[in-house]
Amino acid sequence: MPAAKLAKKAQRSSARKRNYNKPVQSLTKTNITKARVAIANGDVESAREAVKAATRSIDVAAQKNVLHSNNAARRKSRLMKLFNQMKETVAAK
Repeated sequence: MPAAKLAKKAQRSSARKRNYNKPVQSLTKTNITKARVAIANGDVESAREAVKAATRSIDVAAQKNVLHSNNAARRKSRLMKLFNQMKETVAAK
């Protein structure tokens, strides 16, 4: 338990921020997981929709400063890389 007045205020502030950020983080992680599962299954159309939803939720998280913009860009890049590799392997078959 913080003793200093400033530490108590910081604790309240971080709790507010955590409550604000939690649903955004959770939705983003869920959408990314769904996209990865869809990519692993190899169905291009469902993967496309899942990747689109994941990208949108990553953008929202970055816009709300839940994710750093570079972190969001890296996550989207990796997701699109996986999706494009999956499309190439499906097309090659």
